[in-house]
Amino acid sequence: MLKRKNLAKWIGLIGMLALPIAASAAGDICYLRDAYATSPTTAYLLCGQGMVYVTNDAGGHWTMQRIAKPPDVRASSTMTAAERASLVLGATPDLHAIAFRDDTHGLVVGNSGTIFATEDGGKTWQKRVDDKKQNFTTEHLVSVQVIGNLAWAGGFDGIMLHSEDGGLTWVKQTTGTTQDLQGVYFLNPNLGWAVGWSGTILRTADGGKTWKTLHGGANVAAISATTATDVTNDFAAFSLNTVYFRDEKNGWACGFAGELIATNDGGDTWRTLKSPVKSQLSSVTIDKAGHIWIAADEQLLVSEDGGQTWTVDTVNKNLFLSKVFGKGDSLWALGELGLLKQVGSTKEWKDVDNFHPAGTFIEESLEPTSSGAPAGATAPVK
Repeated sequence: MLKRKNLAKWIGLIGMLALPIAASAAGDICYLRDAYATSPTTAYLLCGQGMVYVTNDAGGHWTMQRIAKPPDVRASSTMTAAERASLVLGATPDLHAIAFRDDTHGLVVGNSGTIFATEDGGKTWQKRVDDKKQNFTTEHLVSVQVIGNLAWAGGFDGIMLHSEDGGLTWVKQTTGTTQDLQGVYFLNPNLGWAVGWSGTILRTADGGKTWKTLHGGANVAAISATTATDVTNDFAAFSLNTVYFRDEKNGWACGFAGELIATNDGGDTWRTLKSPVKSQLSSVTIDKAGHIWIAADEQLLVSEDGGQTWTVDTVNKNLFLSKVFGKGDSLWALGELGLLKQVGSTKEWKDVDNFHPAGTFIEESLEPTSSGAPAGATAPVK
């Protein structure tokens, strides 16, 4: 997901985000990368460029919290057109994933092993480093999960970091793969799965002390020859972006070009499901009514029969959806350019009207800073 560029997506971005350079000169550029809800009313939205937007009233109001010092994104008259476009589009975001264990304790991970932690609901963030003041890895971290004081962060070159003290210190776990790990999901402190490039699927039953390769990489042919007939050499051959399990047996994984697979034996065998789209599939979750939802770039996929069949649920705008999440009665759907909210537990979604992060500006919905100015791009929070 991070290595390959979807040409159509970039064309759409360029068309929608041909914003004046004044936008970047004014302050912040925000492209939403991930989100986490700690309650039906509290949610955290992560910008790849180093900010978190927080609501404590189910999206009625938002405040911006800066994780790190903002980069200098002012345009220069000497820049080429390509350099200006790259600056406006935020082509290389630094932060990728966010997770919280409660309303106040959370983690953010990103490029080059970057890890930040908060203990006050995001008001302040501290960088986590080892005894030598260095990152615990130099690999890009693209996924993170937290269960109590336990945390796992996965990323490039098969890296999996684990913390037992709320993210203060981390150790590397041996995954047995060099494929990039795009998604990690733990059902409980012991049982977890990780997925990534070349159809890689890993499982652990001891919190990551040992990981077993179920599928992927150089093991594809060997595993296909010894497992179920529906596991073939071209099964999940590209990238799996995310994995989700409803219980110890039933789970789903999906990824590049509409790849969608399911298991009912904990991951020992997988079957390919018919996807109605060929777009990037990035996130799976279940709502209160039992509907299973998948973020599918320009739309959402939904299953009403336990994941056996899927249909397209068209949304009213193209936000490049990459995350479905939430707690309580309703879900949220996050895209690079905005946010949708489910109406109850129905198949209807509505735009969060007062949240518009496209390009730079999230002005009208932001709470004032201590200076009285909006905490948006026109008056960046320092």
